Amino acid sequence: MSYLVGSIPSSIWVGKLVKGVDIRNHGSGNAGATNTFRLLGWKPGVSVLAIDFFKGYASSFWISQLAYHIGSGPVSLFDFWDIAPFLSIVCGIAAVIGHMFPLYANFDGGKGMATAAGMLCGIEPISVAIAAVVFAIVMFSSRYVSLASLITAFVYPLVLVILRYVFGWDIDGSILIFGAVVGIGIIVKHRGNIKRLMQGNENQVGSFKPAVGWLNKEEKPQSGQ
Repeated sequence: MSYLVGSIPSSIWVGKLVKGVDIRNHGSGNAGATNTFRLLGWKPGVSVLAIDFFKGYASSFWISQLAYHIGSGPVSLFDFWDIAPFLSIVCGIAAVIGHMFPLYANFDGGKGMATAAGMLCGIEPISVAIAAVVFAIVMFSSRYVSLASLITAFVYPLVLVILRYVFGWDIDGSILIFGAVVGIGIIVKHRGNIKRLMQGNENQVGSFKPAVGWLNKEEKPQSGQ
């Protein structure tokens, strides 16, 4: 269920609904919120971002509870296994995998940042809030969304470790492990961005004003026409 929810290709469907285009054929070619903002403007971008975030949140918070009620009977026989956080992580990761490799879009999806944020927010929201602050600082200072995503994916597992071992928060070990796995997965998915960052030709945010969208600009007549 989580994989099927995560597979909903929001950016592709929004692109076809709003503009009649497959967003993977334009801009960076990525089926995610960033490319939607860049191509279609802030309203479609916010819609895609919200849907992708909700896919992860719904999977780790609600679908995992359903799975717990279905499977807690036989699993409860093993006292050493705390199944609830394990199911939350597994369901969330299934949603992230669905976003990256969606069943409904020939397994060609996005990079999973928003869906992973939603997943992790459903599990432990304070650490996600801290990671979001890190993302915002890096993005506004560097104007690279990809760099902000990469640094946040690296920092998030460290935040979990600090909360647990420095501040004594009750965070299950499985959350630490799978949080690290998700972070590594997002970094690997951004390997193209890493290459462009190193070459100095990665796209930057030109302005933090509400985006109009490249495809919308192309519709406007040129001067003198």
